[in-house]
Amino acid sequence: MLKYLKKYWIYCLLAPLFMLGELTMDLLQPDMMATIVDEGVLGGNLQVILQEGLRMMLLVLFGGTSGVLCGVFATFAALRFGNDIRKDLFARVMDFSFEQTDRFTTGSLITRITNDVTQMEQLVMMLVRSLVRCSVMFVGGIIMLYRQSPRFALVAACGLPFITVFVVFFLKKVSPLYTVIQKKLDRLNSIMQENIAGARVVKAYVKEDYELKHFSQANDELCDVNLRAQTILAFMNPCVNIVLNLCVVGVLYVGGYTVSQNGGITPGQTMAAITYLSLILMRIVFMANIFQTFTRASASWKRIKEVLETENVQQAGEGKQEAGRKGEIEFRHVSFAFPDTPDLPVLKDISFRVNPGETVAIIGSTGSGKTSLVQLIPRFYDVTQGEVLVDGVNVWDYPMQALRDKIGIVQQKTELFSRSIEENIRWGKEEAKESEVSRAARIAQAEDFILRMPEGYEAQVAEGGHSLSGGQKQRISIARAVIRDPEILIFDDSGSALDLKTEAALYDALNREFAETTKIVVAQRIASVRQADRILVLDNGEIRDSGTHEELLEHSAVYQEIYRSQMKREVTA
Repeated sequence: MLKYLKKYWIYCLLAPLFMLGELTMDLLQPDMMATIVDEGVLGGNLQVILQEGLRMMLLVLFGGTSGVLCGVFATFAALRFGNDIRKDLFARVMDFSFEQTDRFTTGSLITRITNDVTQMEQLVMMLVRSLVRCSVMFVGGIIMLYRQSPRFALVAACGLPFITVFVVFFLKKVSPLYTVIQKKLDRLNSIMQENIAGARVVKAYVKEDYELKHFSQANDELCDVNLRAQTILAFMNPCVNIVLNLCVVGVLYVGGYTVSQNGGITPGQTMAAITYLSLILMRIVFMANIFQTFTRASASWKRIKEVLETENVQQAGEGKQEAGRKGEIEFRHVSFAFPDTPDLPVLKDISFRVNPGETVAIIGSTGSGKTSLVQLIPRFYDVTQGEVLVDGVNVWDYPMQALRDKIGIVQQKTELFSRSIEENIRWGKEEAKESEVSRAARIAQAEDFILRMPEGYEAQVAEGGHSLSGGQKQRISIARAVIRDPEILIFDDSGSALDLKTEAALYDALNREFAETTKIVVAQRIASVRQADRILVLDNGEIRDSGTHEELLEHSAVYQEIYRSQMKREVTA
């Protein structure tokens, strides 16, 4: 944490220094008021009242200015500190593998980047302002109280142990609840993220009430834990106030008794003593709030630190790659299982080779492992056994950027960003010229519908691409992939929302414009794969058959079953 504050050490230093100016005002005012009461009011000296009043006004002006500057520097340090942590957290999350993102969950990562960092900002604000203020006011208050009379200081000393016991007791009770609160907040954010992203599904199935109950349950759990924490803390202030009031009574008794006995204590000193006593004892309460903030921030820092210290499990290689375009892919006895279910293999002993420029299709029933297979090529996940090679080099030996620069992938779930269509396409190649953007759109069969829009390529895409149809989103995603001009193109069921005519035109354009590019086509429909050079039939995580469309119709029982079921549906339709 300190390494993030080191950059702003000057602000962390200036804030407490200006705080001392504000504290000077707070500590001197009661003493000056005592002079006004004793010498001015009771002594009938108007000049003393005016002089001390003017000094107090100047002191308030000085203290107020110091307080404003303290707040400015403290705020600057805290917000810059939080800004740096957020950037590092986001950079770390962007570096995570799919496995690590799945483990942390989206909702938890959002909470850590937002709420947890906010807790740390509040801690920094407290440390550079309130900690200094409380410490100086506590020590200074005792000194000023002792100056009024040692007897008053003795009364304060009697109350301090009781207040300390109350503060320690209540903070010890509430501290474990803060970790629970953050976990409950994680769950709440996950539910919100899922429901906002899937709002159309919720409405389509009229599940608003169901999801509201789900959200309400999570929200109630968060509220209950928060209430428990706040209820415990609610008992602390009354307990402290009881001790404080008893101490005030003690000061009044000591002051009154001494005054009546002509013991050298004046009414003004007694008033000042009560003020200083309140300052001293209330500083302990404020210190308790600092410890409360520290406890809460400590739980948040552990969660932040967990993300920052989590290294990407996918270590990239550093070997130099051979120059020239190839696009050869080879799977050697590859098996794969997701990290959270290691005993349930998704792929089993997969071996095949794709030659440069070849178009290979992968077909199979839902859940057969098609998407998992192609995700191993760009290392979205790592194999459990065996190896995947690109251009004869194990993907583990590639620098991650070098590997993924070779590949253009259109995933099964289309993801677009809330910016213009042109920016979404150019996202695949930031420096692309307008002619390259148009070419990519034409190949993806997207230019016609783009030009029909009033704003054309400048048309804004709504969040998640909800302003476009499924087929339109898929075609923009395809354009984003082909504009990279990669060695390998992977289409993971990316034509599922296209009609057969548009899909056929797409593959004709790809074969014409990217004849030397290796293409992997994952699909559910026979019509999407029948023109491929070779088709792999995947069933239950294993390659059952391999060949052309005609060859598979002759000897592959699995392929024949898929073909018959789809032809039957088409005839029925």
